[in-house]
Amino acid sequence: MSATNSDSELSYARAVIEAEARAVSALVNRLDDGFFSAADAILDCPGRVVVCGMGKAGIMGMKLSATLASTGTPSIFLHPAEAIHGDLGRIVPEDVAIVISNSGESEEIVRLLPHIRRLGVSLIALTGKRESTLGTEADIIVDIGAIAEACPHDLAPTASTAAMHAIGDALALLVMQRRGFSREQYAMNHPGGSLGRKLMRVRDVMSTGDQMVVTAPDETMRTAIVSITRKKVGSLLVCEPGSGTLIGIFTDGDLRRHLTQSDVSLLLDTPVSQHMTPSPKTISPDAFALEALSVMRQFRIGDLPVVDDLGVVQGLVYIKDLLELKL
Repeated sequence: MSATNSDSELSYARAVIEAEARAVSALVNRLDDGFFSAADAILDCPGRVVVCGMGKAGIMGMKLSATLASTGTPSIFLHPAEAIHGDLGRIVPEDVAIVISNSGESEEIVRLLPHIRRLGVSLIALTGKRESTLGTEADIIVDIGAIAEACPHDLAPTASTAAMHAIGDALALLVMQRRGFSREQYAMNHPGGSLGRKLMRVRDVMSTGDQMVVTAPDETMRTAIVSITRKKVGSLLVCEPGSGTLIGIFTDGDLRRHLTQSDVSLLLDTPVSQHMTPSPKTISPDAFALEALSVMRQFRIGDLPVVDDLGVVQGLVYIKDLLELKL
C-alpha cells in the first residue's frame, strides 16, 4: 500500500469514526420524557422485556436484550419474521415490547405491529422517525433523531446503529440503577468467564470441613504433624475450644523451620501453641476472592484463614485454589 493511499484511507477511517461519534454525542441532548417513560415501563414490567428488530437494528436489539437480562431485567429477543410464523406466542400481555427500527417502516416490523397491539402489550419504539408507522403505533417513543450514516451512500446502517447501541445501554443501565441491582446480583448472572471469576467471593472458593485441619492450642506437635500429613494440607488452624475463635496458624513452613532449629524428640511432645504464628492474617467470607489473592501475595503466605466478625473460623483459602481460577 502506498503512502498516499495509506493517508487517504486513514482519513476515511477517521471520518467514519467521527460520524459515529457525532451520532452518539447528539443523543446527550435528545434525552426527553420518552426516554424516562421507557425506563419507567421497563422497571414496572411484571413480565419480560421483549426486544424486536430487523437486520442491523435487530443485532442492536439482541445486544439490548442481553444487557437487560444480565443487569436484572428478564428479557428475550424476538425476531420479527419468526414472530409472524409462530414465535408471537412468546409474548404475553404482562410483557413490554421494545421495537427497534431507524426508519420505523421496515416491512417485517410494520406487519408485526397490529399483532403486538392485539395482545395488549405496552409498546416502546426506538426509532429515528416519530411520524413513522412504528412511531405512531407506539405508546412510548425513544427518539434517536435523524442520523446521517457513515456509509458514503448514506445506506448501510452505521452511525444509526451506534446511536441505537448507546441509547440502549443508557436505558438498560438507568433501569439497573433504579432497580438497585448490586454487584452480588450481577455476579450471580455471570458465573462463568473472567467477569464471574473477578466477582467471586471468598465464601465461594474457601475450603471447609474436612478440607482443613482445626486443633486446640494444647494439642501436641506430634498429633498436629500426623493430622497435616493425613489430610495432605499445608497448615492447621489453632482455635479456642468451644468458641472456635482463631488464635493462630501452624504451617508446613513453620514445621520445617522448627525441625532445623530444635531437637525433634523434644519438639513432638510440646503444645502447638508454642510454635504457631499467633494472630495471623485473616479475611472475611464476604470479601472478594481477588482481595484474598492480593493479601496472600503481599504477605507471601499460601494459606489464609477465613473468619467472621467475631473471629470464629469459617474456612481456609489455599493460594493454589485461587491460582487455578486464574483470577
